[in-house]
Amino acid sequence: MPYNLLVGVDWSTTSHQVCLLDPEGTILRELIVEHRAEDITAFVDDLIREVGGYPERIAVAIERPRGGLVESFLERELHVYSLNPKQLDRFRDRHTVAGAKDDRLDAYVLADALRTDRPRFRQVDVDHPLVFQIRELSRANEDLRGEFNRLINRCRDQVHRCAPRLLRLCPAANEPWFWELVERVVGSNRWTRVQRRSVAALLKRHRIRRWDPDQVLAVLREPSISIAPGAAEAAQLHIDLLLPRLRVVHEQRKRCKKELEARLDEFSDEHEGDGPSDVDILRSLPGVGVIVMGTLFAEAAPLLAQADGTTLRSYSGQAPITRRSGKSWVVVMRRGCNERLRDALYHWARVSTTCDPAARAYYHDLRSRGHTHGRALRSVADRWIRILMAMLRDRTLYCPEHSRSTAVGAAA
Repeated sequence: MPYNLLVGVDWSTTSHQVCLLDPEGTILRELIVEHRAEDITAFVDDLIREVGGYPERIAVAIERPRGGLVESFLERELHVYSLNPKQLDRFRDRHTVAGAKDDRLDAYVLADALRTDRPRFRQVDVDHPLVFQIRELSRANEDLRGEFNRLINRCRDQVHRCAPRLLRLCPAANEPWFWELVERVVGSNRWTRVQRRSVAALLKRHRIRRWDPDQVLAVLREPSISIAPGAAEAAQLHIDLLLPRLRVVHEQRKRCKKELEARLDEFSDEHEGDGPSDVDILRSLPGVGVIVMGTLFAEAAPLLAQADGTTLRSYSGQAPITRRSGKSWVVVMRRGCNERLRDALYHWARVSTTCDPAARAYYHDLRSRGHTHGRALRSVADRWIRILMAMLRDRTLYCPEHSRSTAVGAAA
């Protein structure tokens, strides 16, 4: 046992239940630490004094891999291990089969699991300062995307309610020029008379070339659908409330993507050593854009730094699960994984099949063997992980010729 003190922390928003064990499993102390800077600092000071001033002799088990409490431990050079809540639930059954659960028991189970099964848990490392910013921007972008989609669906529903002909110009109702057109045709600031030069100016201002002014005018001058009295006014009021929010979220998404790209560039510039940086290596791969790259660094930066493809396959849900018992032998999709990472790899694989001949050939070969669309894309993503890990180990950029030979070998 490389540690003299094992600490289990059942965290909460206001206070944390703590249990201290020695290497033999004896409970040394149980206490509650308030979530205040002075209390956490005093608690860590006491721990370090208890091991004679050597913080690396202390191991902390906690469910959360990051947060203010975890970062306080890491800053003081304590070793922190993250336990999945599902793991904690299974270890709790080791101590009680009655289904009992309380904070004191959870803190003890965390510390005792670290004592008996430490190799099963992942040690938490301190992330690069830019990784923190990339993670927040990546997750903020996902929140904004969800909010944008919700607002778009509501806006489209109101347009379909009172002027469905307009949706032929923009079926998804997700473009700024269309919002301005809807505002001028349906909203309270509508044009008193639709003129060709007004439509032409709108299209020119937003650089829309797939429609010309005459085509837009032809759609606008079609007869309106008959609806109940007052319904048009109600839709107009709703649209007037939605459009300002849509524009704000749209601008925030653009700013978030720009900031994310700037942080990735800065992260690349700070690379030290021979060969290209991790950011440059990822950028050279087909199908990897700013959002996918940001998600990979946000959710799996330590795995990329260590070129740990095995863990990345499991953590992202690309590695399947085998269930074998007696005569039954089934291989199924892995459900327990980082869903944000799985979505990013799914879109990486999907886009790569449209722009990379080797990925496209590999995908079609899998489909011809009877694989479903999702199963084939997971195999494509799994192939990209193998290629990425080799590139990270050798510090090389993507080579399409070598990738084609790899795809042929994988398909065979």
